[in-house]
Amino acid sequence: MRKIWIKYLIGIALGLASALILPLDSIHGASILAFITEIVIRIGRFTLLPLLFFSVIMAVYRLNDAKLVGKTTLWTVSVIVASSLLLSILGFIAISIVKLPRIPIITEKVTQSPAIDLQNLIRQMIPFSSFESLIQGSFLLPCFIFSLIIGFACTMEHSNLKPILSLTDALSELFFNVAYVITDLLSVGIIVIMCNWTVQFWAVIKSGVFTPLIIMLTVLFLLVAGVIYPAIIKSTCRGGRPYKVLSSCVVPFITAFFSGDTNLTLPINMRLGKEKLGIRQRTNGYVYPLFSIFARGGSALVVIISFVVIWRSYTPLPLDFLPMLKISFLAFVLSFLLGAMPTGGTFVALTVLCTMYGCGMETGYLLLKPAAAIIGSFAALFDAATAMFGTYIVANNTKTIERHRA
Repeated sequence: MRKIWIKYLIGIALGLASALILPLDSIHGASILAFITEIVIRIGRFTLLPLLFFSVIMAVYRLNDAKLVGKTTLWTVSVIVASSLLLSILGFIAISIVKLPRIPIITEKVTQSPAIDLQNLIRQMIPFSSFESLIQGSFLLPCFIFSLIIGFACTMEHSNLKPILSLTDALSELFFNVAYVITDLLSVGIIVIMCNWTVQFWAVIKSGVFTPLIIMLTVLFLLVAGVIYPAIIKSTCRGGRPYKVLSSCVVPFITAFFSGDTNLTLPINMRLGKEKLGIRQRTNGYVYPLFSIFARGGSALVVIISFVVIWRSYTPLPLDFLPMLKISFLAFVLSFLLGAMPTGGTFVALTVLCTMYGCGMETGYLLLKPAAAIIGSFAALFDAATAMFGTYIVANNTKTIERHRA
């Protein structure tokens, strides 16, 4: 297997150098860079829906054939909920112990607050036509549900379905190969993504206001990815190899952090899960999409910490235990509703939390608006780690990992 992580590391090095050399601090230059970055991300997502559609169908069919649908689903749901709860508790403990410096109050006029429209999410999940689920570019759940229904329909004993299954299997392999090519091409596109991220990051970091928050999130991520998740694999997986999983996370970490896009990371996770970790296609095509849609505990952690920072910036009064618990619970619940927002969902959740809490905090999210993209990057980074480690735990405990010799 080609060293894809080397290509991505070279890409971010070239992107960093480009940001330092090229004159991108003008409005025109930043606009062009943002446009090219959007095009690169669109290319990265271009074949995601066909890959998801055919992969889920075959995964459900094979899981049912192996009588593993129930066990795999139970393990997946349990790990997603447990990981989100764990990250929420970690955010609660961390911000209770560490008193980050206050952020200077700014005066900014509120135009329109972003929100989570629950009714609209349900409408998107169940469109008037099932084919509409195949055009939801950001929200993957409608496509997943449609594929799930077809996958179960294919389990019916009927000889006429065999040609359809053969065609679906071939198309699943085809789009997996296309995704393989695109993830390789993305190692070139990451130059632009990294360049754009560096420009935004420098604009945030040069004031020094958000530096303590960024340091705290970095330390917490190193703790989660380097200690907590490997320890969980050691304790829950017989023969588990946590640091092999960690070494497989280099490219997903790079993509998630610098793009802040959970959907863009999905095909990379599926590729490396199969190639490096030996996760069989029946689990690969079923579990990774569920983690991408629902496992947003990183957003819960970041939102809890961000909200408390905002509170302490507005008032010297301490935030008592019960209000802290309420905030953490709301952030935990909101994290499961961000599937339609692969980017920017963390800041939307923070906005909703401030509005729901009230007590003069309705516009408090504006304090962190300049750093919205950066805190979104950290949330995506935590979620990428959860997807890789979580899927490995599910595959190990359902015995759907192929053990490769070196």
